[in-house]
Amino acid sequence: MCKRRGRTRFAGMRDIMGETTAVNRTVLYDLHIEQGAKMVPFAGYDMPVQYPLGIMKEHLHTREAAGLFDVSHMGQVVISGDNPAKSIEKLVPGDIQALQPGEMRYTFFTNEEGGILDDLIVTRREKDLFVVVNAACKEQDIKILTEGLAGEATVTELADRALVALQGPKASDVLSRYNPAVSNMLFMTYQEMEIDGIPCFVTRSGYTGEDGYEISIPAEKAADVCRKLLAEAEVEAIGLGARDSLRLEAGLCLYGHDLTPETTPVSAGLLWAISKRRREEGGFPGADVILKEIAEKPAMKRVGILPEGRAPAREHTEIADMDGNIVGEITSGSFGPSMEAPVAMGYVPLALSASGTELQLIVRGKARAAKVAKMPFVEQRYYRG
Repeated sequence: MCKRRGRTRFAGMRDIMGETTAVNRTVLYDLHIEQGAKMVPFAGYDMPVQYPLGIMKEHLHTREAAGLFDVSHMGQVVISGDNPAKSIEKLVPGDIQALQPGEMRYTFFTNEEGGILDDLIVTRREKDLFVVVNAACKEQDIKILTEGLAGEATVTELADRALVALQGPKASDVLSRYNPAVSNMLFMTYQEMEIDGIPCFVTRSGYTGEDGYEISIPAEKAADVCRKLLAEAEVEAIGLGARDSLRLEAGLCLYGHDLTPETTPVSAGLLWAISKRRREEGGFPGADVILKEIAEKPAMKRVGILPEGRAPAREHTEIADMDGNIVGEITSGSFGPSMEAPVAMGYVPLALSASGTELQLIVRGKARAAKVAKMPFVEQRYYRG
């Protein structure tokens, strides 16, 4: 299985195995160094955690203008066959067959106990599927696909492509200078088009809660495209630190923290990703467990949490009820620059999951006041037309 990260102050400071030595570099490594990035090991890669602007300003710049992220460490995969959309539904609970060409869907691999092995994005193209998986689970996920679809579909990793994300309210203005067609794309759609004359796969998607795009670029052209984008007045290079706080404010899960092989989609609040047809038909790993939990309600539920004061409640902080009983733990926690306050998410018993419920966070042996809050903490500004 894809292992959870070790206990760290910031999730990106160590790789998924809890080790401190990275073994790979993305094709944009030299560009990161040119930009003055502080590099750290993350999921087996040397990745930029921040640039000279600093995490706080990088976060706020993305919310106000446009930020460029290197996500080339993630896996890009093509699945081809007679009916790859039908075939992959044996492995995920998402309704992939309902997608029209050019449409995308968030889904996840599940195990026989109903736990989540990884989350992923599946795009239906004219003749195949384009899939993006998390970096730390890349080998596991490709094995799941290759073995699970053997005899029905061919799984090909696109190791010769980089992947970057341009995120923020000015992202469309910037990218439309290189191809006006991007401005007409809707959230969670895909097109193949030229960006500055380079053939790219473009999706209107991302993981910051902002409008924006993910751009798959031939590896040998990636640095050229990124330099052009960074030369635009609205664009700054953004590292893993701000990426983490942005997705947390937007209420988005991080695999290995908020989602694990022991976490079900029901307790994680991801039922919206399982359509009525898939619930009725089942046919994916752990379906019986998940469907039973839908009917009977989960014991634990992922919730947003607002700690009092200014200090963040970090991952693994214990959550207690008002009588002092330990009832759960924080799975993601940071200071929210847009909120100007700490934000967190974690799992609590269903009876304590209502918005406004008072809790206590046990920090260095002392109880600290907190309350359950609705997510997302900030408005999600995806472009839906």
